[in-house]
Amino acid sequence: MQQTDALLDRFLAGLAPASPLAVWAHGSLAAGDYVEGRSDLDLIAVLPQPPGPGAVWRVAVLHNRLRAEPLAGGLHCTYLSPDTADDAGRRHLTWAHELLLRRPVTPVTRAELHRSGRVLHGAPPADVLPPVPDGELAAFVLRDQRAYWRPYVDRADLWTRDVWVDLGMLTHARAAVTLREGRLISKREALDVLPGLGAPEEVVEDIRARRHGGPVTADAGWPLRRAALVRGYLGPAIDALVAGS
Repeated sequence: MQQTDALLDRFLAGLAPASPLAVWAHGSLAAGDYVEGRSDLDLIAVLPQPPGPGAVWRVAVLHNRLRAEPLAGGLHCTYLSPDTADDAGRRHLTWAHELLLRRPVTPVTRAELHRSGRVLHGAPPADVLPPVPDGELAAFVLRDQRAYWRPYVDRADLWTRDVWVDLGMLTHARAAVTLREGRLISKREALDVLPGLGAPEEVVEDIRARRHGGPVTADAGWPLRRAALVRGYLGPAIDALVAGS
């Protein structure tokens, strides 16, 4: 964790002139399944007011200065303010994938912050973010499976890529647990849940090996076979989850 801690220290030092009210980690770093060099660093920074053009420029400069640092490519941060934090549909300034964009802080992220958010600086999430009603969380998760992931299952070109396999399978397992049990689980926990949901064992072990260490198949034909297994599983699994919710 030395490189992770060093990057976070540099980020917080660079952000200090903006007088952030809080900086939080969510995702793997907060959930306890962070793997240095593999996991992203998902952050939320709360600024005193919505960033105007000058503040946007300073955020861009900060992240660009960090580009050469180890792990900086995986550092993502969304910038909120107390005046905008309670609007779940609002798109906030975000640095992700090495560029500036705007995106909302989803009900899943908000719920994660309340339940397991890691405070890196300042106030805790409960002091800034309103709680997420169970119904809002379930509705978002269901909509995400139905409207986002299900159409992409039909895109055969995507599923030879590790990132799509990992996120598609793990997000489905996490969604299933949230909808059926009303709780959030980590990506590591999702790996343990997938076999019980009927996921192909070969695919689960492939994800586990790549994310947490272990022998990874070198078979040149595996990505195509894996893609067929994933699509054959995920399509019916999402349909059944949606129909039963």
